[in-house]
Amino acid sequence: MPQTKPELPKALLVSVRTPKMTEDATVESLAELERLVTTLGFRVVGKTWQKQPNTTGATAVGAGKLRELIRLTSGQPEAALPVFGVDTNRDLASVVVFDCDLKPAQMRHIEAALGVEVLDRTGVIIEIFSRHAKTKAAKLQVEIARLNYLSPRIREVGSSGERQAGRGSGESALTIERGRIRERLARLKKELEAVQRDQGDHRDARYEQRSVALVGYTNAGKSSTMRALTGSDVLVEDKLFATLDTTVRALKPETQPRILVSDTVGFIKKLPHDLVASFKSTLDEALNASLLLYVVDAADPSFRSQLAVVEEVLAEVGVKNTGSLLVLNKADQLSAVDKRRLALEFPDAILMSSFVKAEVRALRDRIVTFFEVDMVEDVIFVPYDAKGMVGEIRGSMRVLRETNNDEGILFTVRARAGELSRFRRRFGGSDSSSSLK
Repeated sequence: MPQTKPELPKALLVSVRTPKMTEDATVESLAELERLVTTLGFRVVGKTWQKQPNTTGATAVGAGKLRELIRLTSGQPEAALPVFGVDTNRDLASVVVFDCDLKPAQMRHIEAALGVEVLDRTGVIIEIFSRHAKTKAAKLQVEIARLNYLSPRIREVGSSGERQAGRGSGESALTIERGRIRERLARLKKELEAVQRDQGDHRDARYEQRSVALVGYTNAGKSSTMRALTGSDVLVEDKLFATLDTTVRALKPETQPRILVSDTVGFIKKLPHDLVASFKSTLDEALNASLLLYVVDAADPSFRSQLAVVEEVLAEVGVKNTGSLLVLNKADQLSAVDKRRLALEFPDAILMSSFVKAEVRALRDRIVTFFEVDMVEDVIFVPYDAKGMVGEIRGSMRVLRETNNDEGILFTVRARAGELSRFRRRFGGSDSSSSLK
């Protein structure tokens, strides 16, 4: 007999709309939360929201909304208020996810009232990060964020697993467990510092090289763009946070000197500050890049607000005064009218699909042009007995011509003025090399 797939947990999404939020922003944020919980493996059976002056109440929502949530999770026959897409006869939720951060006490109160698991947005994001981290650095960073999130939410449990009320042994056990978490956090942070020092050494080695960092909202198509530009086997999935680890590859076809391209972790609205801090080393690729490619999903109507989130987080980690290029990705999903409108609105942007080779070549040409704008042409003479000079020239400059004579090689090169100056300082100026006009 054919095996039936296990039923996915049913999730009900809840938003608290405060005065600063518009209705459109609320609907947009709930749609994004739906994608998050779907990535986590839940089936969304409904979405609902309530206007509230703030989210500081004992249950974050009012008494009437809480009663509605009880009906949508307990199967009580009393009719529920309208909720987007919910069939209250069969789609009773087994988990309720709030589109905001909940305090530990709020989470306990809501779970006690509903009798089902309750999650908040930060908890969902951290769980997705935990599942997708691959490298040692990413795993350490996620685990630190997870423990910081988990520590205040640990509850008192007895030997039977039941929660204990009051004081005494439960409080003592809780104190011990939180102490263990603090000790583990200290060990993880030391381990992460060692890994980051090693990563820093690698970045320092690449510092003089031309580098491009792809930045953008999660699922904007950064990894597919990276794959198209470098021919690498970077993971490409239609999921949020499919990429958590920095990947660095050379632009293909290779240029002389090489241009390195790095993919970075995706951004998202309401990204937990712990995760911004813990992934700072990943974002250091953007901090040290010569050029930032802001990749956006041009087919997503909300890409402008997503771009604002990216710029805000990059500013938070110290990225500023870096050359940038806006890449309006997924243009194959746009109509001709939409393309014309975007071309008028963003005249300096690249409108493309990472699956169209001609458009990828156009992006590559723009990248190469960026690095060649400030290049100057020069001539360098290298005696045959000079050591290291030829490799340095070929590695850091674009060689236009090589001419051999009885004493050495005459290189006609294009390079940045700073690179030429560093080269002459390193190899003794006019004693070992000369510039011939």
